[in-house]
Amino acid sequence: MKKRTSIALLVLVGAAAVAAYATRSSWTGGSANTQAPQRARIVSVELAKAERKPVPVDVDSIGTVTPISSVALKSRVETTITSVHFEDGAKVKEGDLLFTLDSRQIDAQIEQAEGTLARDQAQLAGAERDVRRFTDLIGKGATTQVSVDNAKTQSDILAGTIRADQSALDNLKVQKSYTIIRAPFSGRISAANVKVGNFVRPADTAPLATINQMAPVYVSFAIPQRVLADLREAMAAGSTSVIATIPNSGRSETGKVAMVENTVDSTTGMVTVRGIMSNPNETLWPGILVQTKLIVRTEDGVVVPTVAVQRSQTGNFVFMVKDGVAHVQPVEVDRTFQGISVITSGLKGDEDVVVDGQLLLTKGTRVEARARKAGA
Repeated sequence: MKKRTSIALLVLVGAAAVAAYATRSSWTGGSANTQAPQRARIVSVELAKAERKPVPVDVDSIGTVTPISSVALKSRVETTITSVHFEDGAKVKEGDLLFTLDSRQIDAQIEQAEGTLARDQAQLAGAERDVRRFTDLIGKGATTQVSVDNAKTQSDILAGTIRADQSALDNLKVQKSYTIIRAPFSGRISAANVKVGNFVRPADTAPLATINQMAPVYVSFAIPQRVLADLREAMAAGSTSVIATIPNSGRSETGKVAMVENTVDSTTGMVTVRGIMSNPNETLWPGILVQTKLIVRTEDGVVVPTVAVQRSQTGNFVFMVKDGVAHVQPVEVDRTFQGISVITSGLKGDEDVVVDGQLLLTKGTRVEARARKAGA
């Protein structure tokens, strides 16, 4: 009896389930068969154009500004400072008077030398008269040849003495010229290390002041040896350019390559390059560090914003949008500079590429463009 009762219960439950399934449309409102198809997803992205334009081939480095000419002013005579004619740190022009030194002792020596020269010149004039007199007398038989020869000898000795006197006088005048110190070239002078009344001499180690040429100036920096061959070709063609920028200021100067060192540092594989900058406004100051950009040449290339380039295990790619659909486009990147990547293959230019929103994209995803953010 119990077995028959269990079988009957199972039959009743099955019948109830069949009835519920048959009548499901009545309590679901028929939604199972009338549900609308799901709408395709559209992703909002920012787009940018791939452009073909001239792109510089450049090398970034850190450089140091050095003056083309720098001179430490020193005294060439032992005397005292009588005048200082410049303000510390001022700009000076070639020939400007900087220091005046005490020249009274040299002036006295010059007067003494001039007196000696005048005396010897008078003696020479007398000796020459004696030569003429004895020459006339020997023709009349009134004197001997010895007297004539002695007179000529004395005349020659005095002529040599006068040349020595003149040399001594010229030397003293040169010594006096050292008491006036002028700027040998235009530039900016340092603070004076001596003041009026200080005693100076040639053996002093500290200079009176230092002048640095400010325009033009050199910028020295190092580049990898792999760039050396291209740089030499560019120098021969006259197409090199150097841009030196002061960090955190945006101020820069542009020049050209003046010299390449004749050896490569074997420990670093770097070679020193020197650029020359006109620096008319003294933007670059000797001794400061600058960010340098060596432009070797300029060549045409396809560029895209660097943020558009994505990376995967198979290489670089970009999402290219065509007819509102995203496509995966493999690309090869040659180099990157200033937020722009140079593409050597994969793009021809004028394509739309995604620069923001790539995380939501896959191949075939429908997209719509949105306005780029300010400053992007």
